[in-house]
Amino acid sequence: MLLLRMVFSLPFYVFFAFYRNSEKSIATHKDYGLLILFGFLGYYLASYFDFKGLIYVKASLERLILFTYPTFVILYSYYFLNIRINRNQLWAILITYVGILIVFVPEVDIGDQIATIKGTGLILLSALTYGAYIFGSGWLIPKFGARRFTSYVMIISSALIIVQFLVESKMQINVLALPKGIYILGFLIAIVSTVIPSFLISFAIKELGANQFSIYGSVGPISTISLAFVFLGERMTGWQVFGGLVVIAGVLAAEYYRKQVKTLPESPAQA
Repeated sequence: MLLLRMVFSLPFYVFFAFYRNSEKSIATHKDYGLLILFGFLGYYLASYFDFKGLIYVKASLERLILFTYPTFVILYSYYFLNIRINRNQLWAILITYVGILIVFVPEVDIGDQIATIKGTGLILLSALTYGAYIFGSGWLIPKFGARRFTSYVMIISSALIIVQFLVESKMQINVLALPKGIYILGFLIAIVSTVIPSFLISFAIKELGANQFSIYGSVGPISTISLAFVFLGERMTGWQVFGGLVVIAGVLAAEYYRKQVKTLPESPAQA
């Protein structure tokens, strides 16, 4: 599935990387090296760990663990860039986490403990690597431009996934002989769940910054629950609705305090 996802996505990224790309780049050779690193960490390694973890645990536990990545974004920013999180952002993050716990903890079903530990470890690695990707995006997007950065990173990730598939399969799997429905799903995942979101994420990080974006990313698991309810007929409980509202309250609080900071005067004279 990872292979089909990236193979169908790759032509779009190549197109957007080179066709009439007017964004200015001020990247250095070192920045290109970091681009390769974050391409490896982000949509390659994070996706790989996530898919592997889902073999061992259910999606409810996977969502709960994966959406701890905002914490790692903030820790990376503090450690590498000395960017401190203010008290209002901290409260907003805590509120969104409470909402996510309310939504997913009742769904968590721990069966085989060994499998659960293994799956939890893999998905935690996915959260760590995806957090590193979001952190790196906030640093590199201003240098490359959002469209060029996204295209380059995803081309790198696609190449890595294709190489891994060829090595692991030992050329014994015929990807051209799968059922038609698999290709349709692969194409839809490539466009709707990969190409479009990857560009939206980059432009959002460009406007908000990595830390603020990570708070907004808490809406992700709530949208997953809603989509599962609408399209898959999954049950939505009152606790899940309440938890979703708590998450949205945390995001709204983060946006409110962000606007408050923007409107503060720069000096006593301006006040």
